[in-house]
Amino acid sequence: MWIPPMLTGTTFDLTLGEATKQLNDGDATPTYGYNGADFWGPTLRMNKGDIVTLNVTNDLMMDDTTAHWHGFHIPAASDGGPHQVIAPGATWSPSFEVMNRAATYWYHPHLHMMTMEQLVKGAGGFIIVDDDEEAALPLPRTYGVDDIPLMLTSRRFDSDNAFDMEGAYGDYLLANGTRDATVELPAQVVRLRILNAEVERNYNLGFADSRTFYVIATDGGLVNAPIPVTRLPMSVGERYEILVDLSGDEAGSTVALQSFNGGQTFGFPGGEPGTTGEFGSLLNDTTFDVLGVTVGAATDGAVMAVPASLANSVYWTASDATVNRTIAITDEGPGTPFTFDNATYDEQVINQTVNLGDTERWTIQNNRTFGHSFHVHDVQFNIVARSSTPIGDYERGWKDTVFVPLGESVSFVARFDDFASDTDPYMYHCHMSNHEDGGLMGQFLVK
Repeated sequence: MWIPPMLTGTTFDLTLGEATKQLNDGDATPTYGYNGADFWGPTLRMNKGDIVTLNVTNDLMMDDTTAHWHGFHIPAASDGGPHQVIAPGATWSPSFEVMNRAATYWYHPHLHMMTMEQLVKGAGGFIIVDDDEEAALPLPRTYGVDDIPLMLTSRRFDSDNAFDMEGAYGDYLLANGTRDATVELPAQVVRLRILNAEVERNYNLGFADSRTFYVIATDGGLVNAPIPVTRLPMSVGERYEILVDLSGDEAGSTVALQSFNGGQTFGFPGGEPGTTGEFGSLLNDTTFDVLGVTVGAATDGAVMAVPASLANSVYWTASDATVNRTIAITDEGPGTPFTFDNATYDEQVINQTVNLGDTERWTIQNNRTFGHSFHVHDVQFNIVARSSTPIGDYERGWKDTVFVPLGESVSFVARFDDFASDTDPYMYHCHMSNHEDGGLMGQFLVK
């Protein structure tokens, strides 16, 4: 499996360009990549408190692009949403202070009606933020050895081996852009930083031998104590950091990380039974491998135990909110576009206005047709209620993306502080890029 190169410092240069990648026999597949990569881009590593500058150059021949810093708490003008367009040949250079906690974030295009195409072709990359709290813990952190970034997605191909843009789901799993990916990991505690970078598919991750592993971080930072799981559901845009204890595995042994997507309730993206058509896939309603692991020798100074505690976060509760806001996912029936509150995205319309400094409870209602992955820019939130199921232990942490199943509402609490503007909005949207491009997106001002 390819491990993206890592860039460090306070100035980061990113150039998005066209490429090709040999993913099948025959013709190479046209792709996008940053800084000469044939799919995906380098991992940016920065420290909380740093003032960083990101120089993003668009080297595509014809298409505009943007660069969104997913999960970051920054001014809206630096956010890289649909408003901060980078024309071919142009460079955009936002600067901002890194205010986020240590966690795994990512960058990707956010050009309205072109997000899906640019993501499918491979435009994206990881961002790792470090801070003093995380650095003091006995955690794996040797990048590419016992600390592995793992981007999961899938693709289908047309007869010329180009990516098929018509389907919601791919037929073949790609891990860091690699088909049938395998990795050698040392016989010790290892860390996987996992991102669901699909168009629409959810994952239900676990190991083939059903071993217990431990969630140590959600989208926006460490949880207070490791959370033991054997299955980890992930919707599009979500990130989880996990620890896997391989210290008892023999050198040369193997184990597969899999997704247990068979037998899911209707509305679970990728659980549909069909293999063809817009919502069909060879991976649908099955258990499939996402990464093959071969166990190697332990490294010097190896982490050999999962720590008992991690952070001391105090999360907001529903009673902390002074404003309650409800946003409904709507449509006019199967096959019609999804919208928020019966309104498709319009760049000229501000859908919500938030007062600077307010703590708000947002309830996302989804009574129509299918499940969705809801993402809000600017803030990290914590989930305070699900209407029909308990909040998963694994998602009790700082979040910026949450799955909203069919027929359910989800409530979360966030505080909107530090940044305000009368003109520059933030976005909220379904992170399934086909739904987002179709209009399931809104925008809000913090004033």
